[in-house]
Parts: sequence; C-alpha cells; structure tokens
Amino acid sequence: MDFFVKAVWDQETGVFCSESNIAGLHIEAETIEAFREILLDVAPELILANHLKNDDFLTKPFKDLIPTIWGSVDGEQLLQSSH
Repeated sequence: MDFFVKAVWDQETGVFCSESNIAGLHIEAETIEAFREILLDVAPELILANHLKNDDFLTKPFKDLIPTIWGSVDGEQLLQSSH
C-alpha cells in the first residue's frame, strides 16, 4: 500500500495544506515542522480506519499491511515511512 501526502503552501491563508490519497486526512499548519508532527500523529490512524478491512489482518501478510507514506514540500522529500 502506498500513500502520499503533499504539503502545499497557501499564500492567502499563510498555512501549509495537505494534498493526499489518505481518506479523511486534512492538515493545515503554519510551519512545516507542525505539519509533519500532525501528519505522523494522525496518518497511521486514518490509514487503519479508512483503508484496511478487518479481514485484511487475517488474509494478508503482515508486511503488506504496513503502509508506505511519502511526504513532500515543493518537490523535496519531507518524510518517508515504509515497510
């Protein structure tokens, strides 16, 4: 499973906003450090809640249940978490 999160600077509001394929993820933060902290706190829970079914734990190898998360800001890698 591959997920992406992109931090996009919104000049009008003065915050980084998220673009992602993780269902339910919406982040707004004034600094990239705050963005990353929120991302690491909420993304795993949202992936478990919105992208895995209960029977996945019984039918799929454990390594396939650990998501890969890519994060970037202005094309530079912010985060990579993978199995």
